[in-house]
Parts: sequence; structure tokens; C-alpha cells
Amino acid sequence: MKFFQRLGRSLMLPVAVLPVAAILSGVGYWILTGTGDPNNVIGVFLTLAGNALLNNLALLFAIGVALGMATKPDGTSALAGLVSWLTVTTLLDPENVATFREIDVSTVNPAFDNLQNVFVGILCGLIGAWSYDRFKDTKLPDALAFFSGRRSVAIISAGLSLVLALALFFVWPLVYSGLVAFGEFIVTLGPAGAGIYGFLNRLLIPLGLHHALNSVFWFDVAGINDLGNFLNATGTRGDTGQYMTGFFPIMMFGLPGAALAMYTTAKTSRRKIAAGVLLSSAVASFVVGVTEPLEFSFMFLAPGLYLVHAIFTGISMAISAVLPVRMGFGFSGGFIDLVLGWVNPMAQNPWAIPVMGVFWFAVYFLVFRFIIRRFDLKTIGREDDEDLEETDPAVTEQKGDKYAVTATAFLSALGGKENILDLENCATRLRMEIADTSKVDEPALRRAGAAGIMKPGGRSVQVIYGTSVQFVKDAMERIMSGQEAPASSAAVDAAASDAAAATGGAPGGTATRVGHLVRLRAPLPGTVVPLSEVPDPTFAKELMGPGLAIEPEGGLVVAPAAGSVTHVFDTGHAVALTLDDGTQLLIHVGLDTVQMKGEGFERLVATGDRVVAGDPLLRVDLAAVRAAGHPTITPVVVLEDPEAVIEIV
Repeated sequence: MKFFQRLGRSLMLPVAVLPVAAILSGVGYWILTGTGDPNNVIGVFLTLAGNALLNNLALLFAIGVALGMATKPDGTSALAGLVSWLTVTTLLDPENVATFREIDVSTVNPAFDNLQNVFVGILCGLIGAWSYDRFKDTKLPDALAFFSGRRSVAIISAGLSLVLALALFFVWPLVYSGLVAFGEFIVTLGPAGAGIYGFLNRLLIPLGLHHALNSVFWFDVAGINDLGNFLNATGTRGDTGQYMTGFFPIMMFGLPGAALAMYTTAKTSRRKIAAGVLLSSAVASFVVGVTEPLEFSFMFLAPGLYLVHAIFTGISMAISAVLPVRMGFGFSGGFIDLVLGWVNPMAQNPWAIPVMGVFWFAVYFLVFRFIIRRFDLKTIGREDDEDLEETDPAVTEQKGDKYAVTATAFLSALGGKENILDLENCATRLRMEIADTSKVDEPALRRAGAAGIMKPGGRSVQVIYGTSVQFVKDAMERIMSGQEAPASSAAVDAAASDAAAATGGAPGGTATRVGHLVRLRAPLPGTVVPLSEVPDPTFAKELMGPGLAIEPEGGLVVAPAAGSVTHVFDTGHAVALTLDDGTQLLIHVGLDTVQMKGEGFERLVATGDRVVAGDPLLRVDLAAVRAAGHPTITPVVVLEDPEAVIEIV
């Protein structure tokens, strides 16, 4: 489920631009139809402007998913997603398919005319994101060094896309043709068939396969031609339009009701942000009948809601076919097409559409609101704070004022942002390459909250901070890039004064609690050794706190006592716990293992999880750690209690 929620958030990037595009295109279509002049300059201009995005929705998704699904993307993942999309769609272009099969292009399966869809776009985006995460740090032999790192990502993406294109070459025509045949069968079912069609139409949108189904009912694939007959007034009154009418109440009223439900259930602090997306999307759905911005806002975040939406659409189609109410469209089931089709000879009881719409507005609002609250669905504005921090720098900034203060003080003490050549972090410390180490003010770093400073040699400087170091590092990067202004000098001075007061004026100290014995189960099997024998001064000198270390014999890390998971690091090499007695505990698997970027590590819990002694926390491939050249010795450290003593029982 977390995968689909992240995918849903990734889709919001391209979806956010669609409402305006939909309105532009719809108004342009209205002008062209209302004036009866297909060459009206204003109408053509607006239609082309809107269609520039609407007609390339799948491409936008390929890029958006590649950006959103990658870990800390820098644009390379977007390029990889674009490369994947271009590779797949070019190889499977009808003309190229005709060449591969040595046939005339006119005999190519029409499935390949409908390949540029949202589903393929999402697949290409996932390829781009995966290629970035896996290969952005790849090191090749010297002869191929130019293609190392991020330059290899697009190449890998293109290679994987060849495999995807080959699979689609055989699979896509079967899927598409099977759907067309199924659609022809549905026609024989009357109003029930219209309902089934409406249900499947919505259900197939995430896969882009609804176009195959639409072609059966709207055009002349099976002799129905519902859309063409309505627009040309050449159909049978009372029959023509039954495969379009039921969309109007849903698009104009139902989905805006869903948008209102999502807004009212959003967290109070995020309603303003949610309103911007939902209002524009609801307007596009009502006025123009472009529903993608709204549907993709919950399609992956809450797939159960989307299933309900598909069911409601099917019911609306069936009811409209039975009543009978008949209406058609040339663009989509929005207000513009309703007004334009009101006087069409094929229209029947069009006044009933707004009446049904009010009913569906109430149904969508009440049902969506109930389901969202009952199952705590993570729709827009209800995301977990942890999830938002992964994707929304603004939220991190709001939550991290204290980290902005610390980051500002650290940057000053390190000689300014120009003095920092490279900035990374591991579980507890900042790892940096400094241009001039003589500019590093160690007392100032300690006053700002550093527990210790290490200088391994050369330009390397490490600042030990604690398990929240990631947020300090993120704040430093935002300040260095100009995304965030440095904290005021008054705020920095106040923070330093508070720290001094809490530590009795001792630089770099921590607030002392009453020392006590901490009895723990061994977090992993192996030989217990003193912390002083750990070949890392940060742990050996107890800069992070007292504890012990284990030379592991097995790779399963378990909870040493009951408590909650304070933080699991993205790379899976360390976990912080708060035990039931208040003890803050850090388990750091191996040394410098953050450099493995998660390879060989598997997270078995998430931040906030409740655990008891023996519950699995992490799994590590010790052989992989050793092969990477890192010691496997695992420090177990008590934080914020310098008098603590750990005893393994």
C-alpha cells in the first residue's frame, strides 16, 4: 500500500498542471462549436494550448513518476523516465511495428495506435526511478569512467525499456483485442451493459485501456457510433447517447462532491494546500468534464475509493439508460457539452441530468467522507508527517525550525557554505569535505549542539550530532542552495544559551539524567566487546554515549527490549529506539555502512512501530558488508544518559 501511496503523490506533480489545461481546451472547444467556425483564431489558440498538455498526459506521467518515485532525485531520474518513454513508444510505433513484422502499416493491430497511454507512461517512469536509485553511484573501469555514476542511469533505463517494449509487442495486442471483443458482448446486455461499460471505463483509466472500450461504444467499431450519431443527429432518439449520458452527473456533480469530502477530512493545517488542488480539479471536472486531476488525486493514494467511484459511475450509466435520459458530448461530460447538446434532436429529458447530479453530489460527499474517516485513508491533506517530509520540503521546513537554527550555526562554524565541498550524513554524524579545515571553529560547533568533531585526515571533517542529524543536514542543504534563509543571529544565540544552561555551561554536553543499569536482550547474536574496542573514535570515546558493541555471528537484528521505533534510517544500517523506561537506544550495524546506500540491508519495521523484545528490526547480509570492506562490529549506544551501563541478559 505504501508503494501506491507514494506513486499517488508522484502523480500529483503532473496532475497539478491539468486543470488549467482542461479549462483552456474546453473553452476553446466551446468557442469553436458555438461559432460554427473551426478556424476561429481564439478558439484554435485556446484549444491547442490546452491540448498541448492533455494530449501528452502519459509523457507527463513518465517524467513525474520518475521524479517522484526516485530517492532524492536531481533531475537525472526524470531524464531516464523520458528516455524510457521515447524508447518504448518509438519502437512500438505502428510504422516500426509494420517494419518488424514485414507487413503493410494499414494491417497493424490498432492496439499500437493506442499505446501512448497513462499505464505505459507510469511503467516508463518506474523504470527511470529504479535505474536512478540503483545506478546513480555506479563506478565503471577507467576506460569507461565517462559513463560512471549518473551518466549510466539513462543508458540502463534505455536497456530495460528494450525489454519492456519486447514484452508489450506480444502482450499489448492480445489485451487490447480482448477488450474490444468483450465490449462488443456488453452491447447485447442493454441498460445493464451500459452500467458494466461505465464501471469498466473508470476502472481501466489507470491502465489506459479505457480507449479500447470507448472505441466500441462511441465510434463505429461495432456499428454503435454513439458519439458520432449524437453529434450528427443521425441516430435513433431514445437509443443514441445511452453510453455517454451517465457520465454527466458523475463528472459535473459526483466528483466535485468527492473533492469536498477530501477537503473537509483534510488535516486543518493542510486544508489550504488541499483546497488549491481540489478546487481547480473540481472546476475542471464540472465545466469541462476532464476528471483526471481529481481521479489521480486519490486513485493510488486510496484505491478502495477509486473502486467505489467506478461502481457509482456504472450505476449512473445504468440508471440513465433505464429512465430514459439521453445526452451526448463531443469533448467530455461537463457543463460546456451539456449546454451545447441541450437542443440536439437526439437529447432526451436533459433537465434530469442536474437533478441526478444533485443526488450524486450528496452520495459522493457522504460516502467518501465516511470511508476516508472510517479507514483513515491518506487522501490529499491527510498524509503522514513522515511521508510528507520525504516529498515536501516546505513541510520539513515548518517542522524543522530548530534544525534550521542548528544548520545556520554549523555553517558559520564550518567557515561558510563556500568552505563545504561535499556534505553527507550517516546515522549520527555529518560527513564533509572541507576546502580549508583551518576555518573550522570546533568550540562554536560544540556550542551549537555538536557532541564531538572528528578529523580523519585531509579535508575530511565529521560532526557528531545524534540520530536527528539527517534533518540538520537537509536544513544545511536548503540554506546552501538558497531555498531557505539562514536563521537569525538572535535565534542562534538563544539556542546556544539554552544549550549551555541545560549542560551547566559544558560545551557539547547533554542534559544528565540519573544514571541507571539498562538490562537488554542481545540485539543480534555474537560476541560482546567493550565499546572502547570499536575502531571508530566516535563510538570508542563515547561521544554519542556509553554502551557496548557486538561482533555479530548472524544477520537478524531484533528489539532488545519493549519500546517504540524512534527512527529507521533509509539505508537500513541503523535504528533508534525509545524503550518503555525512557531509555534512548541506538543500534548501528557495522562501521561506515551508510556508504553501502542500503545494499545488503533490509528494514523490517517503520518509524513509530511498537516492538517487544525479540521482534525483528533489521536484516543484514554480513558477507556483503565484509565484501564492501566495512567492519561488521555493531555498537549499541545509550543516548542522552552518560552514566548508563548496559548489561546483556
